Amino acid sequence: MYRFSKQIHEYCEAHTSPLPEVLAELERETHLKTLSPQMLSGRLQGQLLAFFSKMIQPKAILEIGTFTGYSAICLAMGLVPNGVLHTIEVNPELEYLIRKYIDKAGLSEQIQLHIGRAQDVVPTLQTNFDLVFIDAAKQDYAFFYDLVIDKINPGGLLLADNILWDGKVLTPENDPDAAALHAFNCKVDADPRVEQLLLPVRDGLLVARIL
Repeated sequence: MYRFSKQIHEYCEAHTSPLPEVLAELERETHLKTLSPQMLSGRLQGQLLAFFSKMIQPKAILEIGTFTGYSAICLAMGLVPNGVLHTIEVNPELEYLIRKYIDKAGLSEQIQLHIGRAQDVVPTLQTNFDLVFIDAAKQDYAFFYDLVIDKINPGGLLLADNILWDGKVLTPENDPDAAALHAFNCKVDADPRVEQLLLPVRDGLLVARIL
C-alpha cells in the first residue's frame, strides 16, 4: 500500500486552512497527558470532519468515541444555531480534559458529553441524527452501525475512522481488529440503504450516505 511521506503530509497541512488555536492547545495537552495521543484526529482529518459538517449543516450529530474531544469540536463547527452534538466516551478518566476544551472552545451549550457505553447511551437519545461519527472499539463497529443506522435521517452521513487499520485490512487473518474492520467494510458495502466512499485519509475514513 502506498503511504504518504512525512514531507507530503506536512505540505498538505501547510496548504490547509488552520483550525482554531484551541485545537492546537488540545493536541499539545493530549500528547502530554494520554498514553495513546495518536488516537487524536489531527489537523487534516479535523478539517475534513469540519468540512463535512459545514456542508450538511446538521441539527444533530452523534459521536461514538470522544477521546479528548478534538473531533467533537471539529464536527460541532458545522452545527446550525441551536444544534446539538452528543458525544460518548467510555473512559471516565478523560472527562476533565474533554470538558476543559469544550468550555475553552465555547461549545458547552452545543456539545453534550455522555460518559458510558454507547450501547447504554444511544437508546436513551430520543432524536435522529444528520451526522454520525464512529471512532471507538474497532471490533464493535458492526454493532455500533446496527445501533445507529435507523437513527440517521435520509441524506445524512455516517463516518467511520481507522477503517484501513494501517493497511492490515488487506491481510486481516492475523489481526482481530483488522478482521473486524474488513467485515464491517463488507457489511456497509452490502447494505442497500447506503452509498459509501472509502477514503485513504490518515488511517482510512469511511463515508456512507443514507439513501
